[in-house]
Amino acid sequence: MMDGRTWNEWIDEYSESHQHPVNKLTHTFGIPMIVISLVLIIPSFFIAGLWRIALGLFVFGWVLQFIGHYFEGKPPEFFKDYRFLFVGFRWWLKKTFGISSS
Repeated sequence: MMDGRTWNEWIDEYSESHQHPVNKLTHTFGIPMIVISLVLIIPSFFIAGLWRIALGLFVFGWVLQFIGHYFEGKPPEFFKDYRFLFVGFRWWLKKTFGISSS
């Protein structure tokens, strides 16, 4: 699935399109919002109204992503390769906590 490249190689390529400070800031908040919204999907079946929070986090998280890319002047990486949808969270972990992987 990763086309013979390491996670760090994918993250490095992703980083090239995330240089503008506003883009970095919007991704700092938007990526975890999207991840949390996805985690809330299953509990949303059992907790009344939770789906609204999950949906709000998901939509607002993506709005932040696109605002950031407006300032960056480049489209999101997943427009050229869907696999970058999986790289964003790893990029955020590395940027935020220094967590890296091979």
